[in-house]
Amino acid sequence: MGISAGLGIANFPFEDTRGFWRWVDLCEAGGVDSLWQSDRIISADPHLECMSVMAALAGGTKRIKFGMNVASLGLRDPVLTAKSCATIDVLSDGRLLPAFGVGSALSRDYVATNTPTQGRGNRSAEGLEIISRLWQETDVTFEGKYYQLDRATIAPRPVQNPLPLWVGGSAPAAVDRTARWGTGWQAGIESPLQVAPVIAAIKETLPKYNRTIDDDHFGAGFAFRFGDRDEPIIKRYEEMLQKRLNREPTDLYAVGNSDILALAAKFHRAGVHKFILRPIASDAEDMIRQTKLLIEQTLPDFKGISTM
Repeated sequence: MGISAGLGIANFPFEDTRGFWRWVDLCEAGGVDSLWQSDRIISADPHLECMSVMAALAGGTKRIKFGMNVASLGLRDPVLTAKSCATIDVLSDGRLLPAFGVGSALSRDYVATNTPTQGRGNRSAEGLEIISRLWQETDVTFEGKYYQLDRATIAPRPVQNPLPLWVGGSAPAAVDRTARWGTGWQAGIESPLQVAPVIAAIKETLPKYNRTIDDDHFGAGFAFRFGDRDEPIIKRYEEMLQKRLNREPTDLYAVGNSDILALAAKFHRAGVHKFILRPIASDAEDMIRQTKLLIEQTLPDFKGISTM
């Protein structure tokens, strides 16, 4: 089973686009498996729109894969989303890793886009079915509470057959959506102890739909930094996590190569094979430096976490 490490970003830490593409080129040349862009629309901090990033990476890279971590399907029309993903997969020659979740009811994105939070779970469930079917079938007819289709077809369909469909979320409804429609599952900001029961629940639910998900299609992520735990940037990151999650940020980030490998090994024992590692960095140069250190010090030993 494959163990792989991708890199993820939420906010945009680069002063300009040149810094961003320097980082992307470094990741592609350095053997990073994939790049992942978080989804946020309304924010005072700079955030790129995730589907636009996918399209840009399709044209700006040659080898590396890329995905959304995760796109809020409760905000997006599933037909347009299915078409966008298919187009990006075609233009990248099969390198897109689409990933979807419901999205938080507390997100300002819902208010700003005049999208009701009520029913967003059921909308997302209908959306996952529509997207999955449009990628694989012709003449899709669908009669749901929120969406209706009459013999709908998109062309060209994705290069990947089937196109991966990663699903995020840990609630029972998210477990059910993953088991029914997903080809993989991606954790949020969760520890190995939190991830393990979700993976187990998905595997227990799969027979209900006569489906399987490969063991190496369960993913999780954590932040990392090469430096010292007493650095101000680490202290700020800890405070941010505590405020956001209202608990101690145990096993949610790692400092230094040995700590990164040890935390990855904990996740692997919980059932995780795919990783999205997020650099804790202050600016473009720091982002480049942290990524170089990960490529040089950590990636050569990453596949060995299965024996740790």
